Amino acid sequence: MKTMSLQNKTKIALLILVDAFFVNISYVISLILHKQSIHLGEYRWVQFLYRFPFLTAVLLLVFIAFGIYRTSWRNASFFDIFKLGVASVITSVVAAVVDYLIMRSELIYITLSTGESKKYVIYPFAGYFDGMLITLAFVIGIRVFYRTVDTLIKERYRHSGSSKRIMIIGAGMMGTTVLKEMQQGGYRFGNPVVIVDDDKNKNGYSVNGVPIEGDCNNIPAIAKKYAVNEIIYCIPSAESDRKKEILNICMSTGCEIKVSPGLDELSNAKDKVYEKFRKVDILDLLSRPEVKLDPDVCKYVTGETILVTGGGGSIGSELCRQIARYNPEKIVIFDIYENEAFTLKNSLDAKYYGNPEIDIRIGSVRDITRLKEVFEEFHPSCVFHAAAHKHVPLMEDSPLEAIKNNILGTYNTALCSNDYKVKNFVLLSTDKAVNPANVMGATKRVAELIVQHFARISTDTKFAAVRFGNVLGSHGSVIPIFKKQLENGGPITVTHPDITRYFMTIPEAAQLVVQAGGLANGGEIFVLDMGEPVKIVDLAENLIRLSGFEPYKDIDIVFTGLRPGEKLYEELSLEEENENRKTTQNSKIFVTSPVDFDDDLLIEYISKINRLSPQKARMFLKALVPNFTGIDKQ
Repeated sequence: MKTMSLQNKTKIALLILVDAFFVNISYVISLILHKQSIHLGEYRWVQFLYRFPFLTAVLLLVFIAFGIYRTSWRNASFFDIFKLGVASVITSVVAAVVDYLIMRSELIYITLSTGESKKYVIYPFAGYFDGMLITLAFVIGIRVFYRTVDTLIKERYRHSGSSKRIMIIGAGMMGTTVLKEMQQGGYRFGNPVVIVDDDKNKNGYSVNGVPIEGDCNNIPAIAKKYAVNEIIYCIPSAESDRKKEILNICMSTGCEIKVSPGLDELSNAKDKVYEKFRKVDILDLLSRPEVKLDPDVCKYVTGETILVTGGGGSIGSELCRQIARYNPEKIVIFDIYENEAFTLKNSLDAKYYGNPEIDIRIGSVRDITRLKEVFEEFHPSCVFHAAAHKHVPLMEDSPLEAIKNNILGTYNTALCSNDYKVKNFVLLSTDKAVNPANVMGATKRVAELIVQHFARISTDTKFAAVRFGNVLGSHGSVIPIFKKQLENGGPITVTHPDITRYFMTIPEAAQLVVQAGGLANGGEIFVLDMGEPVKIVDLAENLIRLSGFEPYKDIDIVFTGLRPGEKLYEELSLEEENENRKTTQNSKIFVTSPVDFDDDLLIEYISKINRLSPQKARMFLKALVPNFTGIDKQ
């Protein structure tokens, strides 16, 4: 429970004193109104006054019980006024009943002791009724007065020119919620001056005095008309294509742009919408909606021991987080770099309190002896193989290291998985494995062949691979590089004006990998429907605009030429794989048809890796991947 601030305590104390004062004033007025019905000669005025402390105490206790003093009268509703009325009625009824039962007994005692038989008239019930009405008028009046003054102060501040002028996109539930919260908050966060909505039936109307204009295609003109300097996007239900279109229009205004949360992100009624606003992210501008995967398919990891190689990496760590959601018994993070693995363990332990148990083992997938030690210690039932060298330009300069890590490392991990009868083995692959033009892609294609080889010979383990495009936010991905260049004042470097890539988020990639393990029967390569590829230069331009700059004017974009091993575009599957491509129970996930290859040749070449020279590395890859086009690069 939040501790009440000293300012709020002071306000409540002051309001209690005001209510105490007015309840006494109310019943004094009521007493005056009903003086004719009271025998003042027999029963003096002053003898009625000792009721007032009792009335005051009853009213304040009832108000406290009804939560009257915890109501924000800036935001009071009709229900709050109704509670005031009920509390006032209860106060008068209680006082009248007590007066009749106790005070009347006192009068009877006086009559008996003096021997008098005259009937005394106690404080009339009509007096209590009038006192109740007068009290209610005072307590409501003082609150209305406070709210009126507060509103006038807000309006003065609103029109003082010191506040941001805000356009709200969307006149639906979220848009009106944002508007009311800003108004109730005293315009501290800005002054909403106009709402824009595509619904023509809403145009010409207003919400709490703020006009609705449209449609969204006219946002630049409307922003200029109302001198807007901030735009808040409040249509969480919009389709991704329309959202992207509207946000692109908003960016053309030069205004700061923010996005409201979805209604499902507001956990309770006390959540402040404005506190959950965020700046537009580059993900908002990707037209492909994030794929939602079936959590039921992922329950095969529940209660199991899971081994994640490369578990400390950007994708491997998110994979561990996604797996932890399904209550495995244990997650083993296997990585050669200890720092990220240690950080991941701490964050998972803090979130799940040791259930699942998180263990770290340091080692390399190149070392078959170390792998066997880990498999012998934990006997995992599921293995997710994320360990790999992934940086395309770096692997062009060190092809043999890529072969050792990506090919031999995959073979070692798959071999141990087969020998220790692991139930599921999932390889993380890449679209660069399709018609590879670089060493990294070629090594990943061989890794896929290794998975399909073990799927053919294994009787206990389901082997599968997952192939996806570029992962936004992963180590070495283009967005962090662009952001760093922006921090340094530019320019942003793009290799080619026509280069395109498929993109997905790290959580989406991790979910796909987990789901693939549940869908696998053995030997499949799962491919996500990635939508349309995105131009890298478009990403760069949008990122510049989101940072408040204008491309080519404030921040330049320089084209540096394709790097070694880089293609203009990527493919998600081979032509031969598409012949019998099938969808899974999730319409966004496809299974490609395996391409025939020589298993004996594969195993023969893998056995030669430890004796392979760097000069023969590309020839080695060409022998196993005939469509590898990077053979002539040195």
